[in-house]
Amino acid sequence: MAKKQGIALALVAFVVYIAGGISTFAGLGLILFMRGRDLLGLGDGSSIGYLFLCVGLSFCILGILFMRIFKNRGLV
Repeated sequence: MAKKQGIALALVAFVVYIAGGISTFAGLGLILFMRGRDLLGLGDGSSIGYLFLCVGLSFCILGILFMRIFKNRGLV
């Protein structure tokens, strides 16, 4: 049972890490290519890009921390 839980936790940590990477690069793309243009009525593309960049970097760090914690606790 612990092995199945460990695999599930590792999968969650990996998904958080990958989602953070995608969000980071999407944010960079918005910053570079949507500066000064409206993004679907949500606001300036560069400001939403900065939001995606910061949230993506936070998710990447969170995913790495989860992986390290699960490995050090012997769950994975």
